[in-house]
Amino acid sequence: MVTLGLRRVEDGVAAKHPALQQYAACQSHAFLKGIGTFLAGSGAAFAVQKLVNRKVPYGLQWSLLLAGDALAVGFLGSILVSSAAGSLASYAVTRAETQKCSDFWIYLETGKFPQELAMAGGVSQPAEDLPSPEDRGSAASLVRKNKYGDIVE
Repeated sequence: MVTLGLRRVEDGVAAKHPALQQYAACQSHAFLKGIGTFLAGSGAAFAVQKLVNRKVPYGLQWSLLLAGDALAVGFLGSILVSSAAGSLASYAVTRAETQKCSDFWIYLETGKFPQELAMAGGVSQPAEDLPSPEDRGSAASLVRKNKYGDIVE
């Protein structure tokens, strides 16, 4: 068994995919970057809201919550809005970084970037576009790979 972060991976899987450590490190970095973006984005959005509220005071009708006392409503509304802004920013960053990690994984496994594989036809077709049984006889000599670079029979 090979330890990968907190989990153990079978020796056969680790031997088949020698770049697994680098991919796991990339994914960990992507998720930590997303958490950092959430914290920084939420804090920045909260600070901007408080600054705007001081410069241009707005009434309770613009607060997110309409119950309770004025200070609590404004504060909770600001927290909820800034958390939503931080979540959106975090999602965008994490999604982009995870896509980079997926592209990196494909590159490490195949030696080519996903765009090169797609242009060369190395990525397998979706299941609905597979050749019919009578067409498979002529296409039997072709080696097909899935989007991860594994040979598909």
